[in-house]
Amino acid sequence: MAEELTLAPMRRLIKRFGDLKISEEAAEEMRRAVGEAALRLAEAAAENAKKDNRRTVLERDIRAARLRERERE
Repeated sequence: MAEELTLAPMRRLIKRFGDLKISEEAAEEMRRAVGEAALRLAEAAAENAKKDNRRTVLERDIRAARLRERERE
């Protein structure tokens, strides 16, 4: 999943919190972390749609997946 995300948005995300330089390794690690989180959300959202016998993942599926993820923390 991480390879589907580009490094530039990861750098911009980190830069929001200060005018900092971001190493290649830091951007890569951020990409991996974001990719893992997105993968978990996508899987849970797809499961929600399948349980409802739908072939379309809806916004509510993503929201429900986010809520479940927060509860695990």
